Amino acid sequence: MNVTVEIGDWEHVCCGEAIERNDVIDLGCSRIQDAYGQVRMIETHHDSRPETRVRGRVVDILVLADDGVTTPILRLPSGAALRGCDDNDDGHLESPWTGELVDERSNHFLLIVKR
Repeated sequence: MNVTVEIGDWEHVCCGEAIERNDVIDLGCSRIQDAYGQVRMIETHHDSRPETRVRGRVVDILVLADDGVTTPILRLPSGAALRGCDDNDDGHLESPWTGELVDERSNHFLLIVKR
């Protein structure tokens, strides 16, 4: 079963770790039910007691644009890299198949996790 986890905004940019396709992850998440009854999993590492854990293998990573369009990316850079504060990682986003740069400035990402 695949689960979508939303990552980003201030919380990831603050101190989030880099995540790559095929990584095995264990994330604390808040569960939020939207207006349509859909349950959303939102990663949190600042909440001392996350509501649930999502454990599994990352099978896809998408950058989410403001208009809702998603683009697959190879890896999610760390928050420090996205801020330009990592000497070893420039924080660029790239296509998983071509290696071309993805020109999207969003700090919102979706992880597809196989449990």
